[in-house]
Amino acid sequence: MQRDITMPIIPAPSHTSLLSLYMAILPPLRVLLDACVLANFGVCDLLLRLSEHPCLLSPFWTKDILDEVQHTQLNKLNWPSKLADSFRREVQIAFPFSCIRNYDQHIPLLKNDPKDRHVLAAAIEGKIATVVTFNLKHFPQNFLAPWNVRAVHPQELLLLIANEHPEQMRRTLSLIATRRKQGIEEVLRHLKKSVPQFAVGATNIY
Repeated sequence: MQRDITMPIIPAPSHTSLLSLYMAILPPLRVLLDACVLANFGVCDLLLRLSEHPCLLSPFWTKDILDEVQHTQLNKLNWPSKLADSFRREVQIAFPFSCIRNYDQHIPLLKNDPKDRHVLAAAIEGKIATVVTFNLKHFPQNFLAPWNVRAVHPQELLLLIANEHPEQMRRTLSLIATRRKQGIEEVLRHLKKSVPQFAVGATNIY
């Protein structure tokens, strides 16, 4: 039996209440995607599909972030260079206004992990309140709060979207499955490796 798509999948964590309100009333949510998220193809694909019309998210990144993604694709994920080049080219074409520049002046003022200060600096420059990252330990909230920035795990964001906009999440997952010529179960099985709670909860959409 198909689930009532007007009902939430899983209750969102209580500390996301303000973000939840924003998602319910004022999408798209502006988010800075860390390299570790963009390099995770399954999660990245879902987030970027949710950023297409009618968009729930407005994604941002920097040249340095895209450089890091490409380095990971080539040296850790063993992507062919043509595929890595194509990925970078396609996201730049699809989101031509998403690259933040001129943020280096903020870096000396920051206290989060040195390797990811450029990410927080870009969020500050772009006036983006949400950094999406798997690497939360590099973004302690006490170092982000003075800049009115929060870091969220992609699973937290996906759960929130699924609860606030279940029908669009269902359509987006179905679109991904169709374009990959896969069943929805296979798409969710792949996502379960990175965002297990979301993947299990998303089965309730169908």
